[in-house]
Amino acid sequence: MKKSDNSFLPKFSHIYVESAALDYPLAYDCFDRFPKAEVVEVPDYKSIFNRPNQDFQTQKQSMKLILAVKKPPFIYKGTDILQDGGFKNFYYNTPILNCLYNCDYCFLQGMYPSANLVVFVNQDDMQKSVEDEMVKRPFPEDPMMLSISYNTDLLAFENILPMTRAWIDFAKQHPELQLEVRTKSALFSAIDEMVPTDQVLLAWTLSPEKVVKANELNTPPLTKRLAAVRSAMEKGWKVRICFDPVMIYSGWESDYKALIDKVISTLEGDQIFDATVGVFRMGQDYFNRIRKSSPESNVYYQQFENADGVVTVTQSERLAVTHFMKESLSGFIPVEKIHFWD
Repeated sequence: MKKSDNSFLPKFSHIYVESAALDYPLAYDCFDRFPKAEVVEVPDYKSIFNRPNQDFQTQKQSMKLILAVKKPPFIYKGTDILQDGGFKNFYYNTPILNCLYNCDYCFLQGMYPSANLVVFVNQDDMQKSVEDEMVKRPFPEDPMMLSISYNTDLLAFENILPMTRAWIDFAKQHPELQLEVRTKSALFSAIDEMVPTDQVLLAWTLSPEKVVKANELNTPPLTKRLAAVRSAMEKGWKVRICFDPVMIYSGWESDYKALIDKVISTLEGDQIFDATVGVFRMGQDYFNRIRKSSPESNVYYQQFENADGVVTVTQSERLAVTHFMKESLSGFIPVEKIHFWD
């Protein structure tokens, strides 16, 4: 398991900011949040973020903030790797690139050359693009579902910049918009005074403690995540629980059975909107880049198969996970409310 090294500079000791981003309110919010940070002006964020010979895991020990103005496209249609949860108009966007956490099965380390966090300061442009896409959505009788936390964990960042609440406020102005906020954080407290809305789906990824400790570096333990889920449900928020990815290893069934037993004893099944179940999966290119970097994790040295350009566990293992999760969740969540990736 990767461990933190205290010999590095503290996180966000430097803020790199594009010249074009300097006059945005979100940039000043960052400067106020980190008054001791060294601010370095750059002409283009990619000169820092995309420079060659960076080491993702080394940078994770001392992440920097990069403030930039995002250029189009501002919104993307959902991919086959994502689960649409039954929503026909499914999209995602990228308010932030990269994540405070460091899960060793995460595709981000293969997608980006840098572990530094990029915050796009022109959120208004993103929201205008969402408004435009709502008008053009292919199934106008159904709402537009937008995942705002696909390339990051936005709620985990909420004590640094209140971006989750800004998107929730935006959604409340557009009845045809639904948001999914996927997270591993325990920071529901950062938005718990907001008036809940059925337009927002707070989606918590839940894993056995063994997986949290071995594969989800820096994330809160299961007990804290469950406490956050329970608080959100008690406040009236719509909640999704995510067993994604279900990690396959010797004894995984007993660990995930204990996880589900803990979920059942902590949460009210009839108050859960739905659940998603998935297995390890990653685009071949990202997988190859991570393998080439010689990761410490043994995740990348297991037996996988290539399913149309997606590296994932074998079909028999996927079937085993589906059967196991259906059986384990039976009587707690109706099977029609469980969405499986395959």
